Amino acid sequence: MKRKIALSAATACALIGALCASTAARAQEVLRDAETESFFRDVSAPIIAAAGLDPHNVDVVLLNDGEVNAFVAGGQTVYINSGLLAQADHAEEVQGVFAHELGHIVGGHVIRSDEGTRPAMNITILSLLLGAAAAAAGAPEAGLGIFAAGETAAMGKYLAFSRAQEATADAASVKFLSGAGISGRGSVNFFKKLQNLEYRAGFHRTEDSEFSSTHPMTDDRLTTLQDAFEHDPAWTKPENPDLQRRFLRIKAKLYGYLADPQQVLIAYPDYMTDVPAHYARAYAYHKQAFMDKALAETDAILAQEPDDPYALELKGQVLLESGHAAEAIPPLRRAVDLTRNQPLIATTFGHALLATEDPANFSEAERVLKAAVAKDHDNPFAWYELGVVYESEGDNPRARLASAEQLQMEGHFAESLRNAQAAEATLPQGSPDWLRAQDIAMSSRAMIERTRKNK
Repeated sequence: MKRKIALSAATACALIGALCASTAARAQEVLRDAETESFFRDVSAPIIAAAGLDPHNVDVVLLNDGEVNAFVAGGQTVYINSGLLAQADHAEEVQGVFAHELGHIVGGHVIRSDEGTRPAMNITILSLLLGAAAAAAGAPEAGLGIFAAGETAAMGKYLAFSRAQEATADAASVKFLSGAGISGRGSVNFFKKLQNLEYRAGFHRTEDSEFSSTHPMTDDRLTTLQDAFEHDPAWTKPENPDLQRRFLRIKAKLYGYLADPQQVLIAYPDYMTDVPAHYARAYAYHKQAFMDKALAETDAILAQEPDDPYALELKGQVLLESGHAAEAIPPLRRAVDLTRNQPLIATTFGHALLATEDPANFSEAERVLKAAVAKDHDNPFAWYELGVVYESEGDNPRARLASAEQLQMEGHFAESLRNAQAAEATLPQGSPDWLRAQDIAMSSRAMIERTRKNK
C-alpha cells in the first residue's frame, strides 16, 4: 500500500445520500496497491462487460477518505473512498456500489449535469430580475421575497434532477449485476448499512428532507432495489469465494496501513492466524519500526502460501524501508516474476536495486523501471527513480525528461516545463524522447495558463 499523488476531484454523482452526501471539491489522496488494484479489476470486469464497456478503459481509484462514499467525476473512472471499504463486509457489496457508479458513467450523468444546472440558473436569474424590478418600484421587501422564492425553486429544480439521475443509476445497477450473473444481495445489504448509519446519525425522514436531498430516500431505494433483485435469477447465487477471500485480505491490509497501530492490534489480536490478520499486524508493526515482528507476520503468510506475490512484496517493502535494501531484493524479484512485472511492485524492486548504491545493480534497475513506466505511465515515483538511474549514467537529457514526467503528474507545471525544455534542447531532434519532451512542455504551459486565468 503506497500513498501517491493528490487528486483534485469534484465529487459529482456521489453514491450514498442524505447522510453521506457528496464531498466538496478538494485535494484527494490516492492510495495505490498492486493487490488492491488487481482485486478492483477482477471484481469490476464482468459488470463493465455487462454494461457494454471495455474493462481496459474503466479505472477504479482508491482514495484515502474515511467518508463512506463513491463517485464519478467525468471520464470512465470510479473513485471509491477507503471509508466505504471499511464499512463493507463482502466483495458483493463493493460490486453493488461499483455497478451504481457505472450507471452514472453509462448514463453520461457528469457531462449532462448542465441539464440540471441550466434550468435552475434560469430560474435564479429570472427571480433576480423580477426582484430587482419590484425593489425599483418601491417594494424592496417584495423584491427580496421574490428572489428568495426563486432560489428555493431553483434548488428544488436541481435536486429533483439529481434524484432522477440517482434513481436511473440504481436501475442501471440492477441491469448490470443481472447481466454479469452477480447477486444483488451485496447491493441490498450495503443499502441496509447506510440506512443504519443514517439512524445512528439521527436522520429522520421528513417532507423537507425529501425535498432537500440530492438522492432519493434510502428506504425507498432499498425497497425498489430489493424487489428488483429478488426477482433476478442470480439472487440466490452463492458469492464468489475467491473474490471474498481477496476482499478480506485487502480490507485488512488497508486497515493496517491507515489505522493507528494499537487499534490494529486490538482488531487483529495475536490469536487470529488467518492471512488478513497477519497482513494487518505486519503493517502495524512496521509502522512502529518493529522490523522483526513485521517480518514474522509476512513469513507466517508465506508459510501458508509460499508463492504469494503480495506477501513477498510486503516482506521486501519492510526490509527496504528498514534499511536492508540488499535483503529486500530476493523477495521483490520473486514478486515481480510471479506477477509478470506488475508495475507498482517493479517500481519498489527498482528502488531497492538503487538503494543498494551498488552500480552493478543499476542496469537491472533501469530495465525494471523502464518496463514499469511502459505499463503504468502515471506513476511519478517510477519516473523519479528512472531519473536517478539516468543521472547516475550521466544521461542528463533523459534525466531531465524523467523529472518533467514526474513533476507534471505531481502538478508542478512550472518545474515540469523547465525540465522538458532543457531535455528538448539536448535530446536528438526528431527522436521519440525529443517529441515527448515537446508534448510535456506544451501541456505544462497550457496548464500554467489555465491556472493563471482561473486566479
